[in-house]
Parts: sequence; C-alpha cells; structure tokens
Amino acid sequence: MPDGVAVPGYARSDLSAGILHFGIGNFHRAHQATYLDRLFATGEGQDWAILGAGVMEGDRKARAVLQAQDWLTTLVEQEATHSRARVIGSMVGYLEPGDAAAITAALADPAIRIVSLTITEGGYFLDSSDRFDPTHPAIQADASTPDAPGTVFGLILAGLRLRREKGFAPFTVMSCDNIPHNGRITRNALIGLAELSDPALAAWIAENISFPNGMVDRITPATSDRERGMLESDFGVRDGWPVFCEAFTQWVLEDDFPSGRPPLEKVGVQFVPDVSPYELMKIRILNGGHAVIAYPAGLLDIHFVHEAMEHPLIRAFLAKIEHDEIIPGVPPVPDTDLGAYYDLIASRFSNPKIGDTVRRLCLDGSNRQPKFIVPSIADSLARNGSVTGLALESALWCRYCYGTSESGAEIAPNDPNWDRLTRIAKAARDDPGTWLGMEEVYGATGRDARFASAFSEALEALWSDGTEAVLTSYIDGRL
Repeated sequence: MPDGVAVPGYARSDLSAGILHFGIGNFHRAHQATYLDRLFATGEGQDWAILGAGVMEGDRKARAVLQAQDWLTTLVEQEATHSRARVIGSMVGYLEPGDAAAITAALADPAIRIVSLTITEGGYFLDSSDRFDPTHPAIQADASTPDAPGTVFGLILAGLRLRREKGFAPFTVMSCDNIPHNGRITRNALIGLAELSDPALAAWIAENISFPNGMVDRITPATSDRERGMLESDFGVRDGWPVFCEAFTQWVLEDDFPSGRPPLEKVGVQFVPDVSPYELMKIRILNGGHAVIAYPAGLLDIHFVHEAMEHPLIRAFLAKIEHDEIIPGVPPVPDTDLGAYYDLIASRFSNPKIGDTVRRLCLDGSNRQPKFIVPSIADSLARNGSVTGLALESALWCRYCYGTSESGAEIAPNDPNWDRLTRIAKAARDDPGTWLGMEEVYGATGRDARFASAFSEALEALWSDGTEAVLTSYIDGRL
C-alpha cells in the first residue's frame, strides 16, 4: 500500500460477523463500516464485523467489485485544504444478492445479533403520508409467498421465523437511513408485512424485537470515474468502488440493543435515551438548509454546492433564513449550541473537495419539502414569526419546477412527479395559489392567508425581477 494511506490496524482474520447489513452502498461504507473499522483498531468488538446482503439487481455488481478487493474499501475524507485516505476492513463477506436461502440461513445464525439497513427511503414501502403501504405489489408478493421472499423485510421475517423455531434469541433491527424516526418506520414495515401472512409472528416481533431510532450524518456523494481517477492520481491506489466523503461524521443512537451491541461510544457514537431532538435539529437546519440553497442555485445554473455557497447572495439568504425563521423553531438539543451547529453546517456546505451537486439537492422536492421545509413554516406561523424567507424558498422551488433556469436552459426532470409539478408551476405563474393547493405537500399550511400572501408576492417578484434581485430584496429586508 502506498505511503500515506492508512490500512486496517487489526488482523482481519480475527474478525467474525455479528451484523448482517442490507444495502452496501457509499453511505454505509463511509459511516457504519467506518465506525466499526475504528473500533476494531482499538482491539475491541471484533465479533461485530459486517456481513453484507442485498436484494437489488445492482447489488450484484457491487458485490463483484468488493469481492475482487477482499471486501476492502478505500475511504477518502476530504477537507478544504487536505485529504486523507484509509482502507476500511470491517466487512468480511457479502451474500449473493437474491439468494433467499443463504440470506435466511445467515439471519438465523445466532452469531448475528444486529440486522442493519441502508436501503434508502424507497425501500421502506411508504405511502404519501409516510405510512407503511401494505398494498405495494412487492409487499403483496411477499405476503402471498412468505417462503420465497423478495424484499428486505420478507427476508428478515423469514430469518426471524427460523430463529423463533430454533429457540434462538432475536436480533435487533437497526435502520441507518436518513429518515425521521427510522426505527419506528422499520418496525411498522416489518410488523405490517408479518400481519399480512402470519399475525402470530407479527405479535411476537412487536413483543420481542427492538428497533432503535438513529440520526446519521455524513455528506457522501456518489462514486464516478472522477473519484476513481483522483484516488489513483493523488494516492496511488486503484479501487473499483472507493468512497469519497467529508471529514465530518455524526451518529446518534437510542441505546436499545437487548441482544448486545459493539461499544461504539468508544469511537464517537452518541448513545442517548431519545434521538428526536438531534433528528429534528438535523432535518430543519441541515436538510432544510440544503433546500434553501438548492433552488436559487439551480435557477442560476450553478453546478456544485460549494459554488452555491461562494455566491454572496445565496450564502446570505441561507444565513438569514436559518437565523430568522428556521433555528427559532428548533427545540433545545442536549449539549448543543444551535448557532454553532449552523456555522458548522455552512462550513460543510462550503467544502470545495466534496463535489456535491446542486442537482442532487434539488432532487425529489415533492417528497423533501413536506419533511424539511413545510414544518418550519407551520412552526413559524404558530409562533407568529416571519415566513417571508420560507415563502421565498417555496416560490424558488415552484419557479425551478417550471422547467427552465433563468438563462433559458432546460432543467431535466428531477422529481418522480416532475410532469405534474411542471404543469402546476406553469399554472401558478398566473395563479400562485395553484401551487399551494398541493395538499400532499403543504396541507393546512398552504391555506394560511399570511403564508399564501408572502408566497404570491415572492413568486410574482421572481418572474418580474429575477432570482438575484429578489434575494437582494429579502436580505435587505425589502421583500
């Protein structure tokens, strides 16, 4: 290994699997796998190594790449002035995707005491209200043929059924996805599927299985040839699937692991009785902040997130809306200064090494806005605070969904509901209230007269004066 590249500080032959993880992607390897790698280097927890599993067709390619590298991953942590590379060795195997028999057998192994998930929000089968959708075709298929599962939850049920039959203790199910109340969401999905085919098993799960909620945070872009080339040129390492990420990382977990857990508190994981305050802080300040900078940057044809933060109007827009309208609605968080947390967020957004794109931040607004922005609007209205900036953020999203940037460039579809959003955005140019009529996004907030007035004024100003002029007006207090 070239000088300057750290390697696992432990004998990998001493590791044994204690965690089966579904979804071996970039975020998992930059986050959970990295924390475990650090723990193993201390000489502790080496019976908690990761065994990978997957159900998606794309998992086959991922497995093949990692298998050729003995399950190793090169992680590159990038800061503004320097980068560090290390090889992560906490994974010891990866079951063949789609091999239900092998995955079920591994899940039934008493050595596996945690089953963890990074399967993205779409993998939880949620409806428009973020409730488990038992009518989804994949769920219906697993309910009809529980002995031939095709979903992650069907596989977990098969493993739990076998453990119960053999008298083995159940494992803990731990979501590592960036979803509010991810433990509760996971519990609802697993019990919801079980109720369709085996109500007795559903009741047993409800009584015996733990689903700790967790807050995860680390900006981790997708890997492309750009990253592979950078790794080879900067560090002399060839890796078919390296991971590039920021240096910052955070993991807050509820300490609810009846079958045991690795001592991750020794490598920086925060174990708390209730993750909700941390979760709300991140959703409002970080995820909401991403939405604030996304749409003005998209309309101004800015490509990278750090370039958006270099634009003085966008940076000032973010600062004002955070301090005046978002942070005042965030409840206190233990041992945390919310102003300092925002300053850290702004610094992270400004990191030029990450290569995070504005288009990624603009993606899926119809799903993200009701989670990351609309609750801040509702809170601000309830305490009679300002909603001018948040109304402008909504207007910028509407203008973006019109489908052209201010230069006239076409914006490629960037939402599962893009055609509908574009149609409504075009109607809203003449009738702004049309946009707020999207009940699944705004609900009662869209019917609030004060917010509707501020939104209409902002949208009309964007069409008449342009993004930069309207941002200036807001920052100067004239909007």
